[in-house]
Amino acid sequence: MKIVVVGGTGLIGSQVVARLRDRGHTAEAAAPSTGVDTLTGEGLDAALRGAEVVVDVSNSPSFDAEPALEFFTRSARNLFAAEQQAGVRHHVVLSIVGVDRVPGYGYYEAKVAQEDAARGSGVPYSIVRATQFFEFIAPVMNMSTEGTEVRLPSTRLRPIASADVAAAVAEAAQGEPSNGIRDIAGPEVHGLDRLGEITLAVRPDGRTVVTDETAGLFAGMPDVLTGDGIAHLAATRYEEWLKQN
Repeated sequence: MKIVVVGGTGLIGSQVVARLRDRGHTAEAAAPSTGVDTLTGEGLDAALRGAEVVVDVSNSPSFDAEPALEFFTRSARNLFAAEQQAGVRHHVVLSIVGVDRVPGYGYYEAKVAQEDAARGSGVPYSIVRATQFFEFIAPVMNMSTEGTEVRLPSTRLRPIASADVAAAVAEAAQGEPSNGIRDIAGPEVHGLDRLGEITLAVRPDGRTVVTDETAGLFAGMPDVLTGDGIAHLAATRYEEWLKQN
């Protein structure tokens, strides 16, 4: 099949493209750097010509509510118009576990709008919701560092390796549309502060973790990000991943 991966040059997208190519598909990365801009529609019609499946793993450049909502809704509008014209038969979108259970958090509400656009597009779809990526832990720690202290709340997460996310997205792209949601998560639940401690135990840099329930992006987040009850749990453990990467 010809499969177009929107956001195909990023962390998840580049791995999805590689996996699909390994399986013999014609997988093409669509991103501003390849001449495709979903915000303006530039290059979309040409990129989707002959495509059977579109995978959307693109991300807003901002986590703030208004720009994120603008990015996801405008991109979806342009993307689905091009998909309808091209006769795309399956749209796969990557979202976040618990995204519809965190009212008032603007970025998550923007992702819900993206999901809703898929449901209302008329294109058969599959939504893959993942927990936070392992690769996201270090940037969160950096954003919450004050001097030698990393201030993190005890918000519970069940993070997952990006490689395992890419595998699930590629699997969905090769299958039939579910017109529903599949949740995926890593094998272990940890508080974010504990994830920080594990990180610094494997990669010590002079910082220490201080538990602070008011600090950072996940402060005050309800206990919905662990994907409790998820059937599909990836095998890769965070500490093992740290040692290997």
